[in-house]
Amino acid sequence: MPRRPSGPAGESSPLRRARLARNMTLEGVVEEIDLRTPGGHSGVTPSMVSGWELGRHTTSIGHRKTLCEIYELPPDVLFAHQDQGLAAGAALRLVAGFPELQQALLDTVTGARECLVAAGSRSRDGRYLAAMEEVLAKRPGLVCYRVLFGVPRHRVLRDHLVRLLELRDPADRSLGVKTLHIGMVEDTGSSPERFFCASEQMAVVPIPSLTSHEAFDSGVVFGPAVAARLVDHGRQAYAAARRIETLAEVRSLRVVKDGAAPG
Repeated sequence: MPRRPSGPAGESSPLRRARLARNMTLEGVVEEIDLRTPGGHSGVTPSMVSGWELGRHTTSIGHRKTLCEIYELPPDVLFAHQDQGLAAGAALRLVAGFPELQQALLDTVTGARECLVAAGSRSRDGRYLAAMEEVLAKRPGLVCYRVLFGVPRHRVLRDHLVRLLELRDPADRSLGVKTLHIGMVEDTGSSPERFFCASEQMAVVPIPSLTSHEAFDSGVVFGPAVAARLVDHGRQAYAAARRIETLAEVRSLRVVKDGAAPG
């Protein structure tokens, strides 16, 4: 995936300077974050911390709070290098109505070449789900993250997860990396559900309908700068999620609704 520049040569970020000022290693920062995480495991890795320091990846709000506690510095100091110019590079547009939203989602999926992230547990549009399966079959090197927030709301989504596992084995490393990641965030009370689809090219975030009080059939479409942030968001959510990466685990998931109507 194309990476954002980390700044002028030789220039270190405030986040890195704060760590070095305390004579801490990347591994030491991970240990401190784990100590402040319920259960003692945050999912953060030394390479993730390095990416935050270099501005290649974005630190989530939860981890920002923890790092502010560790370094005793405010977020506007520690994370300015990550947020600079984000709004200016958003390149957003609004889509209203299901046909436009569906087409934006399809464009995101079919345009993905390096990474594809889908977050949420309410997907039930068969065309969108089929497009995701097709692109994974066509592009074996495309890395996919499917992050659920609670159990699937519709049987069609659980069936989709089964087909993903039939297409790929998450344990396979024949291309040098893991290319399928499926996880479920179980505590949706402290980590509310979110919905988006993102690739290295673009991202779509569904929003409440602009034409009806009954649906989420509108959305905001973002360009590469914001899409890269949402890809990071999905990867971090997966790191903190429970892995569901065998057929038996997926088939054992309770489905809230059995309907499969598009929407």
